[in-house]
Parts: sequence; structure tokens; C-alpha cells
Amino acid sequence: MGASVALIRLADTDLTLADAADDVRGRTVVDRDGVEIGTVDDLVIDEAERRVRLLQVGSGGFLGLGKQQLLVPVDAVTSVDEVVHVDTDRDHVASGPVYDPDLVLRQDTVAGLYDHYGMLPYWSAGYRAPGFPFR
Repeated sequence: MGASVALIRLADTDLTLADAADDVRGRTVVDRDGVEIGTVDDLVIDEAERRVRLLQVGSGGFLGLGKQQLLVPVDAVTSVDEVVHVDTDRDHVASGPVYDPDLVLRQDTVAGLYDHYGMLPYWSAGYRAPGFPFR
């Protein structure tokens, strides 16, 4: 279970989204009560399937100092308009694992992230990919 998963930040590739309207980078992320969590700094994709799996969300800090990078499964996204809405509260997101982009994402780490959100990892039997907002 400690194997690496084929996840990579979109910014680290030459790939682009098929529809530019689906690009949520730079948008504010809010919790189910409309409280701001942070900003989508990048998208983490499944390199093999070329699907967005996680949002990299920058939260906290001042002028970039002390900013934490958090990962949020796209399965937690309920809607996207001017902002990205997630189906949990700010404290729950903030208490999740902090993301270090210099470390390789390992399957057990990603499984723990999905568990934190009460969701099946995308490689699990019975998993259904969210249809919205990422097809």
C-alpha cells in the first residue's frame, strides 16, 4: 500500500484542460456555509487517466508567508460558479493533511486523505467519479 500513485500537479506538465472554463485555478474555495477556505493554487491529476483528482488549495498566511497547501478531493466539490464550493466545513479542511509538493504522493497518503473526507479513493472497487464539475 506504500506505492506511489500516478498523480502530478497540472502545472508540472505540458497538459491543458480540454475546456478552459473547467479551470478553477485562482478561484476562492468556500465551505458549505460560504466561509472562505483558501484559493485553488493547482490541480492534481491522475497522469494515466488524465483526470483531475485533487485540488491543491492554499490557505492562511499573510502575503504568501505561512500559507499552507492542502489537498481536497474533487469528490468534495459540490458546485463551481465564481467560487468553488465544497461539502464540508473550513475547520475540517484545515485539519486535513498538509501537502508538500516536494514529496512524492504515496498511495497510503492519498488513501488517508480520502478517508479524512469520508470517501473511497478513486482506485477502490465501487468508486464512482464525480460527474460535476470535472467530467
